[in-house]
Amino acid sequence: MKPLSTFSAVIRRDVRGVFFDIDDTLTTDGRLTAQAYGALEDLAAAGVLTVPITGRPAGWCDHIASMWPVDGVVGENGAFYFVYDRGGRKMQRRFLSSDGQRRDARARLDSLKKTILAEVPGSAVSSDQHYRETDLAIDFCEDVSRLSQSAVDRIVALFESAGASAKVSSIHVNGWFGTYDKLGMTKVLMRECFRVDLDADKEHFVFVGDSPNDAPMFGFFPHSVGVANVRDFDEPPMPGPTYVCEGRCGEGFVEIADALLAVR
Repeated sequence: MKPLSTFSAVIRRDVRGVFFDIDDTLTTDGRLTAQAYGALEDLAAAGVLTVPITGRPAGWCDHIASMWPVDGVVGENGAFYFVYDRGGRKMQRRFLSSDGQRRDARARLDSLKKTILAEVPGSAVSSDQHYRETDLAIDFCEDVSRLSQSAVDRIVALFESAGASAKVSSIHVNGWFGTYDKLGMTKVLMRECFRVDLDADKEHFVFVGDSPNDAPMFGFFPHSVGVANVRDFDEPPMPGPTYVCEGRCGEGFVEIADALLAVR
């Protein structure tokens, strides 16, 4: 990972959009600071497309898409995108799976939840689970005492042994049935809503993240950026980001936003 200061001004000037994780990338200690939100406002005012790419639930994403200065949101690790048409005052909600598929998956996840909570002492269902449409989020440090790495690994193993996908964020292990991911749905969003082929145009976009579940995004975008706490993990993301900020969490996000705005 190279220092953000090595990110060429010529390349930064051509950046058209920023994709970013939320927890511990945009937020700091679980809060969205005024500075980080202001950075979003400044990017939007400069005509830079902004899209959160998050594991957070549909209920949160509905609010984010309609209330934040963003152009859309990909949620629940790629299960859907939401885009709010401010002129028409209408939300577009696009899921990859059907209503019936989501109901079937929910029943299987409810059974798996009982197994995980029984076999991993100290784990808990995330506090935002009630607002989720497609996945199960197991909390290992947000509202519970931090679990050991072996306990987190056990949660992942239980998801995978049941045939579910599992990804570790900075606060949760998210599990779901299906083959979708953050990167795939980001491509769908850009193609369907903005007529952008990311495979052809990825040089003009930046992804900002902090954790192992961001690895596919880090690997895809040539100009990916990690906030400084990306270095905290016992097993860092592989592939990792191209650049790393000096600031942690929201301060790091402000740092990359300022770097993009400085050359415009």
